[in-house]
Amino acid sequence: MPVIEVENLEKRFNLEAGFFAPFGRFVHAVRGVSFSIGENETYGLVGESGCGKTTTARLLVRMYEWDRGSVRYGKDTDVAALSGAALKAYRERVRYIFQDPARSLNPRMPVYEVLVSGYRHSSRFPGEKKAREEAARILMEVGLSADDLEKRPSEFSGGQRQRISIARGLLMRPELLICDEVVSALDVSIQGQILNLLLDIRETRGLSFLFIAHDLKVACYFCDRIGVMYQGELMEEGPAETLYRDARHPYTRLLFSAGGRESPVRGGGPLGEDACPFAPRCALAEERCFRGHPELREIGPGRRARCFRVDDGPPA
Repeated sequence: MPVIEVENLEKRFNLEAGFFAPFGRFVHAVRGVSFSIGENETYGLVGESGCGKTTTARLLVRMYEWDRGSVRYGKDTDVAALSGAALKAYRERVRYIFQDPARSLNPRMPVYEVLVSGYRHSSRFPGEKKAREEAARILMEVGLSADDLEKRPSEFSGGQRQRISIARGLLMRPELLICDEVVSALDVSIQGQILNLLLDIRETRGLSFLFIAHDLKVACYFCDRIGVMYQGELMEEGPAETLYRDARHPYTRLLFSAGGRESPVRGGGPLGEDACPFAPRCALAEERCFRGHPELREIGPGRRARCFRVDDGPPA
C-alpha cells in the first residue's frame, strides 16, 4: 500500500509579483504530476533548477495549495480535506528537511531548542525531561553528541548542521521524510556521509523518503525509483538501477552526461502551444516534437516516458 499517492497534481503562479500586480499571466510550476511512494521506499524527483521538483514537494505538506489533482496519504486520507488538528497530525507524520540548514536553523537558539520548539506543540510531546532524553538520543543517532544540545548552530560545520536538521525531522517519528536537496550544498565527501546516514536511518526506522535532487547519479545511488522532471512535468520514471543502465528519454541522458549542468538551446523553429517543452534542447527532435505534446506512457515494467521517439528500445 502506498504511503502517499499523488495524482495529476498541478500548480501555477502568477507571473507578476506584488500586491497590485495584474492577474492573468501564469507560469505552470507543476503540470499533471503523478507518482506514489510505498512503505520503506525512496522515490527521487530529479531535474535542473526551476523544473518544479521543490514545488511538488512543498505541495505535499501544503506549504502551497495545488490548483488541480489530489494527494492521498495512507489508505484513505485526502490531504486537501485536512484542516486544524488533522492537518497538524499529518505534518507530524510527513516531515520536511530543507536544503540550507544555515537558513532553516535559528542561529539564536541552542540545538535543544531548535529540535523541540516545534515538538512542544505537537500531539506527541512527552514533556521536557523526556524530550531532552529523546533529543540527546537522536543527536547521537545522526552522529553528533548529547553535549551538543547546548551549542548553537553557528558552532557546527555545514554537514553537522544538516545532521541537526535531520535529527529535527526524526524527533516526531515520521513515516515519510522529504529531503529537499539535502546534500547539494555539501562537499562530495560529506555528501557520501549524509547519504549513508540516511540509508542507515531508513533501514533502522523503516522510513519512506521523497528525495529531491538535481544530480541524477546521486539519486540513483540513494533511491529505489526516480521521476525525472522538466518544466513541471515528469519526463521519465523508472527503477533507479534500470534508469542508470538504460535511460530512454533524451533529457534523462542529458542529465547523466552533464551532471545536472545546463545545456545550450538548440534550433528547430518556434514551439507550438502544445509542443514538447524539451524540443528546443533535444538532439533527436523532429517536426512533430515542435507541434505536439507527447503523453507520459508505459514503455516497460514500472517504466514511463514522455517522448515521441521512445519505444520499446532506446531512441536511435
